[in-house]
Amino acid sequence: MLKKSKKKVAKKKAPKPAGAVTHFYGEIGVAIVKFNQKVPVGVRLAFKGATTDFEDVVKSMQYDHKPIETAPKGKEVGIKVKKRVREGDKVHIVK
Repeated sequence: MLKKSKKKVAKKKAPKPAGAVTHFYGEIGVAIVKFNQKVPVGVRLAFKGATTDFEDVVKSMQYDHKPIETAPKGKEVGIKVKKRVREGDKVHIVK
């Protein structure tokens, strides 16, 4: 009698999000994102949520109504986005 061996299949862990959307201003197309790591202008971000799934390159970023080049960890910054995002959407850095 042969025993069937059970192979464990390693599940790929989803990458940890770089931040989350806390607010969206639809009339000006700006997402307020709280990042949990430093994020520079020019990086490609993926926005993922229940009804949101798109990528966008960060062209401009503001903190306290002043332009910045890098989003500091733990701060909420405004980012101009091309599509609508919703509160709670996760933000990932695309490599």
